Amino acid sequence: MTSRPYDEVYEPTSHCTVGAHVSNMNDYSSTYTQSTTNPTQFWASAARSFLSFFSPFTHVSQGTFADGDIAWFTNGKLNVSYNCIDRHLPKRANQTAIIWEGDDPTHTRHITYAELQQEVCRLANALKARGVVKGDTVAIYLPNCPEAAYAMLACARIGAVHSVVFAGFSAEALSQRIIDASSKVLITADEFNRGGRPVALKQIADEACAKCPTVSTVFVLRRLEDREVPMVEGRDIWLHDAMAAARPYCPCEVLDSEDNLFLLYTSGSTGKPKGMVHTQAGYLLYAAMTHKYTFDYREGDVYACVADVGWITGHSYIVYGPLANGATTFMFESTPLCPDAGRYWDMVQRHKFTQFYTAPTAIRAVQKFGNAFVEKYDVSSLRVLGTVGEPINPEAWRWYHGVVGGGRCSIVDTYWQTEGGGHYLTGLPGCTPQKPGSASLPFFGQVFDIVDPETGKPL
Repeated sequence: MTSRPYDEVYEPTSHCTVGAHVSNMNDYSSTYTQSTTNPTQFWASAARSFLSFFSPFTHVSQGTFADGDIAWFTNGKLNVSYNCIDRHLPKRANQTAIIWEGDDPTHTRHITYAELQQEVCRLANALKARGVVKGDTVAIYLPNCPEAAYAMLACARIGAVHSVVFAGFSAEALSQRIIDASSKVLITADEFNRGGRPVALKQIADEACAKCPTVSTVFVLRRLEDREVPMVEGRDIWLHDAMAAARPYCPCEVLDSEDNLFLLYTSGSTGKPKGMVHTQAGYLLYAAMTHKYTFDYREGDVYACVADVGWITGHSYIVYGPLANGATTFMFESTPLCPDAGRYWDMVQRHKFTQFYTAPTAIRAVQKFGNAFVEKYDVSSLRVLGTVGEPINPEAWRWYHGVVGGGRCSIVDTYWQTEGGGHYLTGLPGCTPQKPGSASLPFFGQVFDIVDPETGKPL
């Protein structure tokens, strides 16, 4: 292995700096200083810039971590679905909101903002018809498809709290999350293919629901036209039938900044899964702001995060952040190796992605097949490459930067977690010097310290 200098650093190229929202370190430092020395003014200004409130907030924040009573943008009234859809319609009705690609590369869909509003309203009304009201919890157990986004935004529209469960989880994991959240409705699908293999979601959902007395309705998304699917009378409803019978208009519930938006459970790998609650205004602001600055999202870009909505990355950087910014966002239902190791780069060529956000594990999985699968395709549309979910080793970083990015693209190595909802540490594409394997600098408003692991005292 070739040794590299400890101070190996890559400066952003003109491909990224020209036209960037933050194009030099002086601007980053100035904005960061404002965010940490005068956070009240900084976040008040950011909230008014990124969000649309029905009634203004009276205080930016209150409470303390010690007392567990922190609240943001108190007394403000808004609706997340309105912020992600309706307010964009005067300008973006015919713009593509979501590009979806299934397991088969020929299966693609483009959903405009106008179509997104209609589908979300239909699903929201279908939920209301089954008795779902503000504060109820709805479990979503779907593949990475547009209907998953519709379901999330429909819940947000009527004030229901969604709990998305990753479609790779077992019946036991699903039932645990349904029971803990007291979900009265489950939205699932009959079956789907991932990596060429069928996943029998309805069968798994039925097994889970046998242990969940709170579930009175199961909406089933039909994906397989030629398959008989067992349906429980009085409980199970075909989602397409329910949506077709519903009005494509549903007014937005007026919600408080601190009303619950969603529950998302930790994996449970170290014990019982723990439900993390995110509320309305603070979460949406941070998701939108980090999406814009971390990925340097600009008008006309085609942004791709190939994570799953079953995780916080999918919530913040497939659905809520991009749509709040009026972006075109991408949903991917397959794997990086289906049908071969060129799948990612084939998609870049066909859809003209400008940003591409994936995990180091996926990068290493395709890297081992060599450069030819990248070089086969035109990936020149790319400007920003992102990594998420784990530290990226320097060797994979250099391949991502040099082979995929051609030395032109900036890499944003993002460090964060479910509890925070958005990036803590990340470079900014137009200004941050990049070091392989380093998540670099804190995002605006984030203050870091190194503490003793035993005492918690700063070192």
